[in-house]
Amino acid sequence: WVQIAMGLLALATLPVYDFTFSLMEAVMKGLARSSTGYLLFNASGQAIAALVMLPATFCAGMTLPLLTGALLRRGAGEAAIGKVYAANTLGAIAGVVLAVHVGLPLLGLKGTLLLGSLIDAALGLALLRVFEVKKRVAFAAVACAVLFLAVVLAVELDANKMTAGVFRHGELAASRDARILFNKDGKTATVHLVKYPEATSLRTNGKSDGSINLDRDGVRGTDEITMVLTAALPLALKPELKSAAVIGIGTGLTTHTLLQSLGIERVDTVEIEAAMAEASRGFMPRNSGAFADPRGSIVIDDAKTFFAAHDRRYDLIVSEPSNPWVSGVSSLFTREFYRRIRTHLEPGGLLAQWFQLYEIDASLVATVMRALGEVFPHYAVFAPSDHDLLIVAGERVVPMPPLARVFEQPGVAKELWTVHVLTAGDLDARYLGSRATLEPLFASYGMPANSDYAPVLDLNAARHRFMEKSAADVVALLNAEVPLLELLEPTRSRRPINPLFQGAYAFERVENTRLAWYARNFLVSPRAPQPEAVPTPLQKDLELIKLRLLECRAPREHDVWLHSALRVAAAMNPYLAPDDAAVVWKEIAAGRCFASLQEFQRRWIALFGAVALRDAARMGELGASLLATQTELRSEAREYLLMAAMAGSIAARKKARALELWSEHAAQLSRVASSPAFRLLRCHAEPAGGEACAAA
Repeated sequence: WVQIAMGLLALATLPVYDFTFSLMEAVMKGLARSSTGYLLFNASGQAIAALVMLPATFCAGMTLPLLTGALLRRGAGEAAIGKVYAANTLGAIAGVVLAVHVGLPLLGLKGTLLLGSLIDAALGLALLRVFEVKKRVAFAAVACAVLFLAVVLAVELDANKMTAGVFRHGELAASRDARILFNKDGKTATVHLVKYPEATSLRTNGKSDGSINLDRDGVRGTDEITMVLTAALPLALKPELKSAAVIGIGTGLTTHTLLQSLGIERVDTVEIEAAMAEASRGFMPRNSGAFADPRGSIVIDDAKTFFAAHDRRYDLIVSEPSNPWVSGVSSLFTREFYRRIRTHLEPGGLLAQWFQLYEIDASLVATVMRALGEVFPHYAVFAPSDHDLLIVAGERVVPMPPLARVFEQPGVAKELWTVHVLTAGDLDARYLGSRATLEPLFASYGMPANSDYAPVLDLNAARHRFMEKSAADVVALLNAEVPLLELLEPTRSRRPINPLFQGAYAFERVENTRLAWYARNFLVSPRAPQPEAVPTPLQKDLELIKLRLLECRAPREHDVWLHSALRVAAAMNPYLAPDDAAVVWKEIAAGRCFASLQEFQRRWIALFGAVALRDAARMGELGASLLATQTELRSEAREYLLMAAMAGSIAARKKARALELWSEHAAQLSRVASSPAFRLLRCHAEPAGGEACAAA
């Protein structure tokens, strides 16, 4: 009877499992995204899992003691009991192997559960036939058959529910326009390919692992842009690449883009889940190179196992796995894995590591960067989008800047143009900095290197996902009010962004550059441009500056125009070449009303001009003097002065002065402590670097 109950309870897991999606939706909607909420989320998740698994598991746990007790009562010896235990162990092993390697691939989740419950119930009925009255056996058999047929006919696992990612977003309702193109239970995950109006999405266990808009004229999403740049940036940095390995096939677009390079001779794509590779064919012909190019091969294997079993070396290894909160994935961001990767790189070879900035915080980015930095002495960090990082690392200095010759390869250029990357300047715009520039920031968090023995990422990634953390402020350094990354790394390339500013919707720096050019031309061009999609506050600031400082209408009313000038400087100076930005402040300084301004007003204009020209010494001097004399300014203005003064002092090799400025003024400004820009400056000013900054 227990064996039959186990089979029927296993059968009941199907309707219960289908119900758990609605249950999880209710849980997610009722919990705050906080540490306490995360504890309750974990407890609720375990309770829901127990609801599915515990009843049948409890019966399964009863069978062995009951069988052993029955044998002992019948006088069976120890040998019989040993055989029972051996059979149980072999059955457990065989059940797992058959379910994973035969049941799920051939029958799917529902079919495998139905088969398992049928076997359990049939075994129970067979035992009853030996020990019970035949009428009772017949009744039990009929009851089991009726229940079995009822579940088979009435319960259908809803693919829309399974693709919704309710555990992540708390929303079960899928788009009415969504269409399931592919649905398969693989050995490691359930994989779906879902067509939405805006894009086609590849989903594993309800989580998106990449999307592509297959409409040739459609809007390109950040996933698509990131995947193309993950391949194209290494090709631009080192055009002589001949061999590559890609960890994780995803949509296949990264592999496809690599194979558009005429110099590439071999690309091995390593994917742990065969169903992923099968589903990604649904993106054809957008990713056709990944499947049709004879230079490429797809290997179904775990990445660690693949590299351990093969003694191949590559010019480039691209690590583009799933998000680190997915079970097992965080081990691909450890110091030990990077050591393994390094042994499979040719001399001078590169690692391209993708890493998310959403559902995570800067401290976890820092633990990964420390792990990578302990293995690779050099790296350069790019931002393919506002929410993704691409770290290109090697044992030798990463060649910079990205070469424009990448656009001379028709296939690669076509992929880049598709995602609105039209010029070498579009690549420059995504460059965050070198190790020397960014390591003080990462070190300042005081995090240990992520490793197999100290799995910081694995222990914290899921919590940060639930709490909807973000490390996007790291990329926001590109949009700081002062061009501090240029000041800290003056050798960085600043080629022009595509003149049409295509892709502005997907990358904030491109949009800000468009607005900066508009601001510059509005103020100094004979024919002011039309304000197309210009934020109203910026337009008002520009009109006020033009009215007061260029047309000289009541220019001494500084309380009216000064903060507008500050906002215009922040919106324009960091995004334009020095001469292009400085012309505005030079024209104001040469105007007929400049001489009538008060001394401190003229110093503000001079500071804006110094920032535009990246004149570090002048920035440090003017910023410090204004901080010392203008004590009644708004915090917004004082923060700008402190940033300009510190950045200028550091770039002018006066770190001690920058540290003095921090000590004198930071405590009075509430937002400074949480700002990555100020954190970066503070740690560059510290003589001992980021570690000392963390201790402070």
